[in-house]
Amino acid sequence: MIFSSYEFIFLFLPCVLLGFFLLRLLKNTLLLKLWLIAASLVFYGMGQPEYIAMFCFSLVLNYLIVFAMDKLSHRVVRALLMTAACVWNIGLLVYYKYTNFIFENLNRIKGVDITLLKLILPIGISFFTFQILAYTVDFYKGKTKRASLLDYVLFVSFFPQLIVGPVVMHDELMPQLEGDNLRNIGTDDIQRGIYLFSMGCAKKTVLANPLITFASDFYAQSPEMILSGSASLSWTAVLAFTFAYYFDFSGYVDMARGLGYLFGIKLPINFDSPYKARNFADFWRRWNMTISRFFNNTVFSNIFHFGDRIPMLIFATLATFVVSGIWHGAGWNFILWGVVNGIFVCVANIMMLYRLRLPAFISYPLTFIGCVLVRVLFDSPSLSVTCAVFKSMFTVPSSLSSAFSQLLAVFKDITEVCIIILLGALICFLLPNSNDLAEKRTLTARHAVLSAALFVFSLACMGRVSTFLYFNF
Repeated sequence: MIFSSYEFIFLFLPCVLLGFFLLRLLKNTLLLKLWLIAASLVFYGMGQPEYIAMFCFSLVLNYLIVFAMDKLSHRVVRALLMTAACVWNIGLLVYYKYTNFIFENLNRIKGVDITLLKLILPIGISFFTFQILAYTVDFYKGKTKRASLLDYVLFVSFFPQLIVGPVVMHDELMPQLEGDNLRNIGTDDIQRGIYLFSMGCAKKTVLANPLITFASDFYAQSPEMILSGSASLSWTAVLAFTFAYYFDFSGYVDMARGLGYLFGIKLPINFDSPYKARNFADFWRRWNMTISRFFNNTVFSNIFHFGDRIPMLIFATLATFVVSGIWHGAGWNFILWGVVNGIFVCVANIMMLYRLRLPAFISYPLTFIGCVLVRVLFDSPSLSVTCAVFKSMFTVPSSLSSAFSQLLAVFKDITEVCIIILLGALICFLLPNSNDLAEKRTLTARHAVLSAALFVFSLACMGRVSTFLYFNF
């Protein structure tokens, strides 16, 4: 089920909120938690009913592993239990995300004919698996105590962050679930929740969806068709996906955090104006921040340690981004995307170590252009399409007048897309982000009017439901 859908907004959410606030009147925290868990399981089940049993089984199994580690103090036994948790959770990811990719490469390299499996990726598996693993690892290391089964299940399954994150750490969410904290919700939380949800909904339906439709159609073409088009069309398509991913993911994060506020739960900031980054290291501190944190804690920090030399820093950075690329998708283009991002981050880190800094008027546009070009690797369905897009983008027109004619033709053919790209650029580069608007200012009547206007406009653009791009990961 999609947040930006009539079904969610007019059926699911009102029922869940009504039940939640009625149960608050009883002042029974146990019932509140059970209600939110039930709502979260229904939410997941409505999206993929065939995987609800697997999801529940994984929740119970992982809790039993933590429970066993809590009761058994022997070091070897605890290590075996931790290994079992890693094998189970990572095994699920490998099976659903990478089995066919492995089979395809075996068929190609070995000349065999292994039949591909008909697998459908469980929604949110990468995100809730990482959240489970992060908690299990921290418990194993003694960084957190064992939560009750109820708190644990709610911590993992809370529906606003279940599908596309943020990947929440135990110390960010568990304290909000313990005791009677769930009953502590004020009008300020509700106001901020509505404001954030309205902004996120507008980003998704008004800005992201039209760009996704156009860019997806462009990348679905054969390499020959792409090469037959103009450079202006290719640049427009690449920019369309550049801003589509921005507003699609940013919109989801705003809606998720807004929904959290409606239930008195503050989810961590997961998106912080990444296109305002000065370099690639800064970019990855701003984009999908909780996933970046997860990879930093689980990959980078276990390879690079304080005092290590630059070669180890480079190796740790590249390894982290290769893992990130593999996580994002089963394809060589994602692996190459990870390598290129890792190289750019290495350059940024080395420049920082040697106190080298480009002027702002160079570093900011250079970083954005790098993001645009690297995104082609991410968005292309194959390396052949990637090569065709790059070749088309850098095909020089015969003359300046020809270039202008191509640009004018593109604007005339897809005026709406071009206007949204320009509007998106204005929002990304010049306006404050939703975190600034929702958390660093006192909300006034003007914000209420803006929320209402954005919400109504979003509803008008909600005719065609489009899934979030990060559902694929």
